[in-house]
Amino acid sequence: MTLESLGNDKLHISNTYVREFLAEFLGTFILVSFGAGVNAQHVLSRGSAGSFLTVNFGWGMGCAMGVWVSGGISGGHINPAVSLAMAIIGKFKFRKVLIYWAAQYLGAFAASACVFGVYYDALNHYDGGIRSIHGDNGTAGIWGTYPSEFLQTRSGFADQTFGTMLLLLCVMAITDPRNMTPPKGMVPFAVGIVVFLIGATFGYNCGFAINPARDLSPRIFTAVAGWGSSCFSVDNYWFWVPVVGSHVGAIAGALVYLLFVGFHAEDEAAYDIEQKSSRRSEF
Repeated sequence: MTLESLGNDKLHISNTYVREFLAEFLGTFILVSFGAGVNAQHVLSRGSAGSFLTVNFGWGMGCAMGVWVSGGISGGHINPAVSLAMAIIGKFKFRKVLIYWAAQYLGAFAASACVFGVYYDALNHYDGGIRSIHGDNGTAGIWGTYPSEFLQTRSGFADQTFGTMLLLLCVMAITDPRNMTPPKGMVPFAVGIVVFLIGATFGYNCGFAINPARDLSPRIFTAVAGWGSSCFSVDNYWFWVPVVGSHVGAIAGALVYLLFVGFHAEDEAAYDIEQKSSRRSEF
């Protein structure tokens, strides 16, 4: 008997809620581990071991890996805003939202702690053990997102709303069987490309959180790990912006896709027939 078969026999969990909780926890853990990890490498090396491009690529591929890890069990939401938006448009059961949220926030917190442990010595070498949010030795941004000096709160809220709207709009298209859906195994990669694109084009203002768990849980971790409560009060209490803005943007993105594309698409079978007929007419 192999270890895998033994695990399937003895350790298999039949409760759907528990299985989905574990999958979302691990998927979000993967996302934040790679994302905060690439941030740490870039910041703590003072740019010698990373760049704005590698940061965006790390978050994008981290998202892809997180969806690949969890998607077969939970659908790979790994984002509370995604779960809420899907529930609002009827593609996800509302009774599962809190379960997914708990898994996502806890997974992000655990990942934040692991990145802190891995880079602990480098962090102390960088700031001498004195934790700062901003300034030449500021490191809180490795975990949470903070606005640029010029950014006003309302502009930041618009930024987060717009970025997450783009995310959901594209995710809806990628996963819509009536649209140009990629092969099932390539869906995570496509989602990762979307995250990379959002970071590469809208990451300058305030770090493209576009995911409440990716921002709030790491922020809570830094608050208790030495940076203090200023993580919440700094920048005119910025902390709520990526949380609320992401939820608003996700709902908006899902609705925009439905209004402009989803409600007007043919069913999958009709679409396949039409495509086959079109191809035959070309010859």
